[in-house]
Amino acid sequence: MRLFDVYPLYDITPVSAQGIELTDERGQTYLDFYGGHAVISIGHSHPHYVTRLTEQLNQMAFYSNSIKNPLQLELAEKLGAVSGCRDYQLFLCSSGAEANENALKMASFHTGKSKVIAFKNSFHGRTSAAVAATDNPKINAPLNRQQQVDFVPLNDFETFEKVIAGGDHCAVIIESIQGVGGLDEPTTEFYVFIAQKCKEHGVVLIADEVQSGFGRSGKFFAFQHHGIEPDIISMAKGMGNGFPVGGILIHEKFKPWYGQLGTTFGGNHLACVATLAVLEVLEKEELIENAAQLETYFKNRAAHISALKKVKGRGLMLGLEFDAEVGALRKNLIHNQRLFTGGSANKKLLRFLPALTITKEHIDLFFDKLIQELS
Repeated sequence: MRLFDVYPLYDITPVSAQGIELTDERGQTYLDFYGGHAVISIGHSHPHYVTRLTEQLNQMAFYSNSIKNPLQLELAEKLGAVSGCRDYQLFLCSSGAEANENALKMASFHTGKSKVIAFKNSFHGRTSAAVAATDNPKINAPLNRQQQVDFVPLNDFETFEKVIAGGDHCAVIIESIQGVGGLDEPTTEFYVFIAQKCKEHGVVLIADEVQSGFGRSGKFFAFQHHGIEPDIISMAKGMGNGFPVGGILIHEKFKPWYGQLGTTFGGNHLACVATLAVLEVLEKEELIENAAQLETYFKNRAAHISALKKVKGRGLMLGLEFDAEVGALRKNLIHNQRLFTGGSANKKLLRFLPALTITKEHIDLFFDKLIQELS
């Protein structure tokens, strides 16, 4: 049997990882400034994370959601405290796509409507409604196109107001910082405007924090930079530091009923402990504050690169935009400098999504190697 060939692969085989370092089968070490799509939030093989999961694995790894799991209650309490989102209810699942799928489903249940407003260059996942709300026709199969989604340009007040005034939408879903799309983000004025119009029209506002959540933006959730309160918040990626975890925070005004949502693997014992370990490290090592502080340091270093057009993003969800496409540069950084970065739908953008544990010295290393490659 062969693998279904859908991933273009670099000829590198990591066999171990620690902090932001990956080691391949030849013993070569790479610096990981991409974190496997922003998943590695507290560093590879963090000792507290490894200990917590090992202890839980020795006790019990999994059982279904048909029994009581005190770890879920502990996680809900801890997450509410660390994020500041105490007025929400937690539903756990296994991925960002599943989180957004359930968020959209909840919005439709709540309003009795089915149309969705999403934004140009959005990415919300690859499942049914999530991929329909993703602005990439190539990955949107005919089956998914049955979903009714209106795509609006980001920060276009007039178009957004005209579309939502139609009165037939259940949800507005927005990435607080676009990930795959290229790190564009709504202005505070636009985010506040969206929130106001959603309230006026009885539309559910979904903040997609799958990539920007869990401290990556310099606040726990990126929407918190704008002073708004979404109805539903989706999350995944850095939530489990590599363990498959996702979830949604559903405002307490939504009332659940048995069978409304469901999942086999979501909220299992190992998933809960993985997320608790991440929250504990974020708090103890003050990693959200670290992300906020290093944003300024990164941008100051970037200011000295003459070939650079713009720096985008917040916290440690950052991008360097050049005048030319960066595909070749990314490959050269890997093979010549042994350094991982990320790309996006914006072919001129180099994405920087490291573990939140990095230091100024790591950023200096990144720029030293980048400058070598650009010289």
